[in-house]
Amino acid sequence: MSNSARVVLVLGGAGTVGSGIVKALLDRGSRVVVVSRDSNRLENLKSFVTPSSKGNLITLEGNVGSEEDVERVKQATVAAAGKLTDVVSSLGFSWWQGGLPHTQTLKELQSVVDTRLLSTFVSWKAFFPLIMDNPGSTYTFITGGASDRLLKPGTGFLTVGAACALAFCQIVRDEYPDVACKFNQVVINTGVAPPDRMAPGFLSHLDMGEAVAALVERQSPSHKVVTVQFPADLKAIQEGNI
Repeated sequence: MSNSARVVLVLGGAGTVGSGIVKALLDRGSRVVVVSRDSNRLENLKSFVTPSSKGNLITLEGNVGSEEDVERVKQATVAAAGKLTDVVSSLGFSWWQGGLPHTQTLKELQSVVDTRLLSTFVSWKAFFPLIMDNPGSTYTFITGGASDRLLKPGTGFLTVGAACALAFCQIVRDEYPDVACKFNQVVINTGVAPPDRMAPGFLSHLDMGEAVAALVERQSPSHKVVTVQFPADLKAIQEGNI
Protein backbone atom coordinates (compact mmCIF):
# COMPACT_ATOMS: atom_id res chain seq x y z
CA MET A 1 0.00 0.00 0.00
CA SER A 2 1.39 3.41 -0.95
CA ASN A 3 1.68 6.03 1.76
CA SER A 4 -0.68 8.33 -0.13
CA ALA A 5 -3.37 5.65 0.23
CA ARG A 6 -2.92 5.36 3.98
CA VAL A 7 -5.30 7.03 6.42
CA VAL A 8 -3.87 6.64 9.90
CA LEU A 9 -5.71 7.35 13.14
CA VAL A 10 -3.17 8.29 15.82
CA LEU A 11 -4.73 7.94 19.28
CA GLY A 12 -2.84 10.24 21.62
CA GLY A 13 -1.55 12.12 18.58
CA ALA A 14 -1.54 15.47 20.36
CA GLY A 15 0.84 14.21 23.06
CA THR A 16 4.63 14.15 23.12
CA VAL A 17 5.16 10.69 21.60
CA GLY A 18 2.09 10.92 19.40
CA SER A 19 2.95 14.28 17.87
CA GLY A 20 6.27 12.94 16.63
CA ILE A 21 4.46 10.03 15.02
CA VAL A 22 1.87 12.32 13.42
CA LYS A 23 4.55 14.55 11.91
CA ALA A 24 6.51 11.62 10.50
CA LEU A 25 3.42 10.01 8.96
CA LEU A 26 2.38 13.29 7.36
CA ASP A 27 5.88 13.91 6.02
CA ARG A 28 5.77 10.47 4.40
CA GLY A 29 2.55 11.31 2.58
CA SER A 30 -0.14 9.67 4.70
CA ARG A 31 -3.37 11.31 5.77
CA VAL A 32 -3.61 11.40 9.56
CA VAL A 33 -6.56 11.74 11.94
CA VAL A 34 -6.02 12.95 15.52
CA VAL A 35 -8.70 13.13 18.21
CA SER A 36 -8.27 15.06 21.45
CA ARG A 37 -10.47 16.40 24.21
CA ASP A 38 -8.33 19.55 24.28
CA SER A 39 -8.82 21.93 21.36
CA ASN A 40 -5.70 23.89 22.37
CA ARG A 41 -3.55 20.78 21.98
CA LEU A 42 -4.99 20.22 18.53
CA GLU A 43 -4.14 23.81 17.56
CA ASN A 44 -0.60 23.31 18.88
CA LEU A 45 -0.31 20.16 16.79
CA LYS A 46 -1.35 22.04 13.65
CA SER A 47 1.39 24.57 14.36
CA PHE A 48 3.95 21.82 14.96
CA VAL A 49 3.59 19.73 11.79
CA THR A 50 5.29 20.61 8.51
CA PRO A 51 3.20 23.40 6.94
CA SER A 52 3.07 21.76 3.52
CA SER A 53 1.57 18.60 5.03
CA LYS A 54 -1.11 20.31 7.11
CA GLY A 55 -3.76 19.67 4.44
CA ASN A 56 -3.53 15.95 5.18
CA LEU A 57 -4.15 16.39 8.91
CA ILE A 58 -7.69 15.91 10.22
CA THR A 59 -8.33 16.96 13.83
CA LEU A 60 -11.46 16.16 15.81
CA GLU A 61 -12.50 16.98 19.35
CA GLY A 62 -13.70 14.05 21.44
CA ASN A 63 -12.90 11.49 24.10
CA VAL A 64 -11.84 8.11 22.71
CA GLY A 65 -11.66 6.70 26.24
CA SER A 66 -15.36 7.23 26.90
CA GLU A 67 -17.89 4.61 25.81
CA GLU A 68 -20.46 7.41 25.64
CA ASP A 69 -18.37 9.51 23.23
CA VAL A 70 -16.25 7.06 21.27
CA GLU A 71 -19.06 5.98 18.94
CA ARG A 72 -19.69 9.61 17.98
CA VAL A 73 -15.97 10.07 17.45
CA LYS A 74 -15.82 6.94 15.29
CA GLN A 75 -18.64 8.17 13.07
CA ALA A 76 -17.03 11.59 12.81
CA THR A 77 -13.70 9.99 11.89
CA VAL A 78 -15.23 7.91 9.10
CA ALA A 79 -17.20 10.90 7.85
CA ALA A 80 -14.11 13.12 7.75
CA ALA A 81 -11.57 10.58 6.47
CA GLY A 82 -13.75 8.24 4.42
CA LYS A 83 -11.86 5.19 5.66
CA LEU A 84 -9.09 4.06 7.94
CA THR A 85 -6.17 1.86 6.96
CA ASP A 86 -4.12 2.01 10.16
CA VAL A 87 -4.35 2.87 13.85
CA VAL A 88 -1.51 3.87 16.18
CA SER A 89 -2.45 3.82 19.88
CA SER A 90 -0.16 6.07 21.91
CA LEU A 91 -2.39 6.60 24.94
CA GLY A 92 -1.66 6.93 28.63
CA PHE A 93 1.96 8.05 28.61
CA SER A 94 1.67 10.59 31.39
CA TRP A 95 4.24 10.31 34.19
CA TRP A 96 3.02 9.28 37.64
CA GLN A 97 5.04 9.72 40.82
CA GLY A 98 2.42 10.08 43.54
CA GLY A 99 4.16 8.36 46.40
CA LEU A 100 4.04 5.08 48.30
CA PRO A 101 1.03 2.83 47.60
CA HIS A 102 -0.25 2.86 51.19
CA THR A 103 -0.68 6.64 50.97
CA GLN A 104 -2.91 6.44 47.87
CA THR A 105 -6.66 6.18 47.54
CA LEU A 106 -8.66 3.69 45.52
CA LYS A 107 -9.76 6.59 43.36
CA GLU A 108 -6.13 7.33 42.49
CA LEU A 109 -5.49 3.74 41.47
CA GLN A 110 -8.65 3.74 39.38
CA SER A 111 -7.47 6.93 37.70
CA VAL A 112 -4.12 5.37 36.79
CA VAL A 113 -5.74 2.21 35.41
CA ASP A 114 -8.24 4.33 33.48
CA THR A 115 -5.45 6.35 31.89
CA ARG A 116 -3.20 3.40 31.11
CA LEU A 117 -5.66 0.63 30.25
CA LEU A 118 -9.30 1.59 29.92
CA SER A 119 -8.82 4.26 27.27
CA THR A 120 -6.67 1.83 25.27
CA PHE A 121 -9.40 -0.83 25.50
CA VAL A 122 -12.35 1.44 24.71
CA SER A 123 -10.68 2.98 21.65
CA TRP A 124 -9.39 -0.39 20.40
CA LYS A 125 -12.87 -1.89 20.67
CA ALA A 126 -14.31 0.98 18.63
CA PHE A 127 -11.71 1.26 15.86
CA PHE A 128 -10.18 -2.20 15.46
CA PRO A 129 -13.32 -3.63 13.74
CA LEU A 130 -12.93 -0.98 11.01
CA ILE A 131 -9.61 -2.46 9.84
CA MET A 132 -9.39 -5.98 11.27
CA ASP A 133 -10.32 -7.75 8.02
CA ASN A 134 -8.18 -5.60 5.73
CA PRO A 135 -4.85 -7.07 4.54
CA GLY A 136 -2.22 -4.35 4.57
CA SER A 137 -3.75 -2.58 7.56
CA THR A 138 -1.92 -2.24 10.85
CA TYR A 139 -2.77 -1.60 14.50
CA THR A 140 0.25 -0.45 16.49
CA PHE A 141 0.31 -0.19 20.29
CA ILE A 142 2.87 2.09 21.93
CA THR A 143 3.55 0.89 25.49
CA GLY A 144 6.14 1.57 28.18
CA GLY A 145 8.77 -0.50 29.93
CA ALA A 146 7.64 0.44 33.43
CA SER A 147 5.45 -2.67 33.50
CA ASP A 148 7.98 -5.00 35.08
CA ARG A 149 10.03 -2.79 37.39
CA LEU A 150 9.85 0.16 39.74
CA LEU A 151 11.36 3.09 37.89
CA LYS A 152 12.04 5.05 41.10
CA PRO A 153 10.50 5.38 44.57
CA GLY A 154 6.95 6.66 44.46
CA THR A 155 6.14 5.37 40.96
CA GLY A 156 4.49 2.10 41.95
CA PHE A 157 1.10 2.90 40.44
CA LEU A 158 2.83 3.77 37.16
CA THR A 159 4.16 0.20 37.10
CA VAL A 160 0.69 -1.20 37.83
CA GLY A 161 -0.89 0.82 35.03
CA ALA A 162 1.85 -0.02 32.53
CA ALA A 163 1.57 -3.72 33.39
CA CYS A 164 -2.17 -3.58 32.70
CA ALA A 165 -1.58 -2.09 29.25
CA LEU A 166 1.17 -4.58 28.44
CA ALA A 167 -1.03 -7.53 29.45
CA PHE A 168 -3.88 -6.21 27.32
CA CYS A 169 -1.62 -6.03 24.26
CA GLN A 170 -0.48 -9.61 24.86
CA ILE A 171 -4.07 -10.82 25.14
CA VAL A 172 -5.01 -9.07 21.90
CA ARG A 173 -2.14 -10.79 20.08
CA ASP A 174 -3.09 -14.18 21.51
CA GLU A 175 -6.84 -13.82 20.91
CA TYR A 176 -6.41 -12.84 17.25
CA PRO A 177 -3.60 -15.01 15.87
CA ASP A 178 -4.79 -15.01 12.25
CA VAL A 179 -6.42 -11.62 11.81
CA ALA A 180 -5.75 -9.92 8.46
CA CYS A 181 -4.74 -6.62 10.08
CA LYS A 182 -1.16 -6.73 11.32
CA PHE A 183 -0.43 -6.03 14.99
CA ASN A 184 2.68 -4.16 16.08
CA GLN A 185 3.77 -3.26 19.59
CA VAL A 186 6.54 -0.82 20.45
CA VAL A 187 7.75 -1.02 24.06
CA ILE A 188 9.62 2.15 25.02
CA ASN A 189 12.11 1.58 27.82
CA THR A 190 13.30 5.15 28.21
CA GLY A 191 12.08 8.73 28.27
CA VAL A 192 10.90 10.47 25.12
CA ALA A 193 10.90 14.25 24.75
CA PRO A 194 10.85 17.04 22.16
CA PRO A 195 14.28 18.47 21.28
CA ASP A 196 13.93 21.44 23.63
CA ARG A 197 13.28 19.20 26.65
CA MET A 198 15.82 16.46 26.05
CA ALA A 199 17.63 14.92 29.02
CA PRO A 200 20.45 12.36 29.27
CA GLY A 201 19.22 8.96 28.14
CA PHE A 202 16.08 10.35 26.49
CA LEU A 203 15.09 9.78 22.87
CA SER A 204 13.78 12.51 20.58
CA HIS A 205 10.08 12.25 19.80
CA LEU A 206 10.96 13.15 16.20
CA ASP A 207 13.23 10.12 15.89
CA MET A 208 10.63 7.97 17.62
CA GLY A 209 8.03 9.19 15.16
CA GLU A 210 10.19 8.29 12.17
CA ALA A 211 10.70 4.77 13.51
CA VAL A 212 7.00 4.15 14.19
CA ALA A 213 6.02 5.58 10.80
CA ALA A 214 8.48 3.19 9.13
CA LEU A 215 7.00 0.29 11.08
CA VAL A 216 3.48 1.21 10.01
CA GLU A 217 4.29 1.42 6.33
CA ARG A 218 6.47 -1.71 6.20
CA GLN A 219 4.85 -5.08 5.54
CA SER A 220 6.39 -6.70 8.61
CA PRO A 221 5.26 -10.01 10.13
CA SER A 222 2.21 -9.58 12.31
CA HIS A 223 2.27 -9.68 16.12
CA LYS A 224 5.73 -8.13 16.22
CA VAL A 225 6.95 -6.72 19.55
CA VAL A 226 9.81 -4.23 19.31
CA THR A 227 11.69 -2.87 22.34
CA VAL A 228 13.23 0.60 22.11
CA GLN A 229 15.80 2.00 24.53
CA PHE A 230 18.68 3.42 22.51
CA PRO A 231 19.02 5.44 19.28
CA ALA A 232 20.37 2.31 17.61
CA ASP A 233 17.01 0.60 18.24
CA LEU A 234 15.21 3.35 16.34
CA LYS A 235 17.69 3.08 13.47
CA ALA A 236 17.17 -0.69 13.33
CA ILE A 237 13.40 -0.21 13.02
CA GLN A 238 13.79 2.34 10.24
CA GLU A 239 16.16 0.03 8.35
CA GLY A 240 13.97 -3.03 8.87
CA ASN A 241 16.59 -4.85 10.98
CA ILE A 242 14.19 -6.08 13.68
